[in-house]
Amino acid sequence: MNAAESTTAILIHLAGAVALLIWAVRLVRTGATRAFGPSLRHGLARFAGNRVSAMASGAVVTLILQSSTATTLLLSSFAGQALIGLPMAFAVLLGANIGTALAAFLVSFELGWLWGACLAVGVALYLANEAMNRARNIGRLIVGIGLILLSLAELKTASAPLAQSPVFRSVFEALASEPLLAVAITIAATWLTHSSLAIVLLVASFWAGGLFPAPTALVLIVGANLGNALVPVVDQLGAPAVQRRVALANLLTRVVIALAVIPFAKPLAAWFAQWSADPTRLAVEIHLALNILGALVFLPFTGPIAALVTRLTPTTPAAEQRTRPLYLDPGLLDSPSEALASAMRETLHLGDRVGAMLKDMLPLLEHDKLALSREIAAADDGVDTIHEAIKLYLVQLSRRPLGEADSRRLFEIITLTTNLEHIGDIIDKNLRELAEKKIRKRYRFSDEGLAEIRELHGRVSNSLQLALNVLASRDITLARQLFDEKSAMRAAERRATESHYERLRSGVPQSLETSSIHLDVLRDLKRIHAHITSIAYPILEAADELSDTRLRKTEEQPAAGGYGLVLPHKPA
Repeated sequence: MNAAESTTAILIHLAGAVALLIWAVRLVRTGATRAFGPSLRHGLARFAGNRVSAMASGAVVTLILQSSTATTLLLSSFAGQALIGLPMAFAVLLGANIGTALAAFLVSFELGWLWGACLAVGVALYLANEAMNRARNIGRLIVGIGLILLSLAELKTASAPLAQSPVFRSVFEALASEPLLAVAITIAATWLTHSSLAIVLLVASFWAGGLFPAPTALVLIVGANLGNALVPVVDQLGAPAVQRRVALANLLTRVVIALAVIPFAKPLAAWFAQWSADPTRLAVEIHLALNILGALVFLPFTGPIAALVTRLTPTTPAAEQRTRPLYLDPGLLDSPSEALASAMRETLHLGDRVGAMLKDMLPLLEHDKLALSREIAAADDGVDTIHEAIKLYLVQLSRRPLGEADSRRLFEIITLTTNLEHIGDIIDKNLRELAEKKIRKRYRFSDEGLAEIRELHGRVSNSLQLALNVLASRDITLARQLFDEKSAMRAAERRATESHYERLRSGVPQSLETSSIHLDVLRDLKRIHAHITSIAYPILEAADELSDTRLRKTEEQPAAGGYGLVLPHKPA
């Protein structure tokens, strides 16, 4: 094998080891989240009573999750729902920084024999449990730990020959002379992998292989810390200010640490080098020391830092806040049952918004309030925003392994949100425009016609509330009741239409001038009701309560009915 082929083989080996490390860290995180997610969240909420216990709980939770990013997103969700104050949430994050550094410290020990035991036990536990239960996810977690240990051994093997390459030595020597470039590269790598743990372990392996000196390793570790704090900030750019403040506070402190360390990288690296002669151990020890030091320095000042971040991120106006989703928590995506519960809460919130739009339509049709028309249009923009957020959240969730029950529930939620969004569009694009046309032309419905619209509107409003209850409870009796309402609504719309035609024949002036608007309102209310009743279909289908067709057999069909015409019999 010539030199070029040897270098290519080494790079492929290195790339595979890096990929294995990143994947293994993800396995540990998802396994821990699915196995212990609810318990970890309850633990955070329970022990966040004072700053010291809050910091300790953050360290323990992150040590289990192997991801301070997951902890940050979880705390951001808590803060967004006012379940925890910003100073206490920041104290938890200081502990989370220690937890992720402690995880890197523990897995970096030379335990070459342990990876095989972890894989054997983890795979056996995973395969022995077909359902997505806690034991299966614990097996996933143990497999991840085994793969981390294996990837570290492979990284050490792959990086050692690179230290003998003049090309790579030149590259890393150039990197050593440009600390800002080194920091930028590490930030980008951490953001791409969403794991400072993987990057710190990679830096430790490269340093142990002699690819760069101690000051460069220290700068790269600082860059990994910065990248780790930046990931949740970028992930939450569109979130409300109150939810983004937790991650921003953490990023602010990481920037302060970087500004304090990078200019003095050489003397600090020399001082740290006195601790250990093993660069692999020293890298993770430096990482742990920086995070412990940062926690001890900033813990007494959680209040002032929280006040500063609050001042830098003013609260979004209330009107804008109402157009944003309230319950979609990205930190729950690795726990499908909890993520579906969050999506359900957000869907019910969406249903309440659509119900408010529907409620406002009646006074708009009755009393010609143009200001109310503008409010309905603005409300539909909020409905579209929340619908899009729910849809994207469920798409992300669908990429995770889901059981049959969770998949069915996800489909039910998508069905409801899609129908709710269509209802909002009908209200905004059809009914609201019909009301404005009536206002511009100064038309008035007849008393009988307005009473018919009120009756149908009441039926539709009641059915919408019933549909939301059906989705929340999945009660078959309520689903059948909602489905039966479709026939009742169809009959009510037919009676209202026939009464309107009767008034036209009688020459009622208001009916003559509002005829097209009146009939369109009846039609649109019926369309809305059809969308509402279709919400019951997935639940009834799952319970085998629907027949394949509602059509009668040919010999059972009546001669005529509804609005159909009776065609004359044509002899053969």
